[in-house]
Amino acid sequence: MGLLSSKQAVIGMALMIVGTLAMLPGMLPNAAQVMSYALAVGAGALTLGTWLVGTSEGGRPV
Repeated sequence: MGLLSSKQAVIGMALMIVGTLAMLPGMLPNAAQVMSYALAVGAGALTLGTWLVGTSEGGRPV
């Protein structure tokens, strides 16, 4: 089965992309304190997306 055939995997990949993009403003050298909160949101989305992709196929997730 392909990775794009699972709806859970596609949602997971989208969350991984959104999470990565959400973290970028907080990593800039002159980022405001508010942008630091984007790091937590981005890390959460990235973690959830990784979990969804990892558990989208049958069998034991590695």
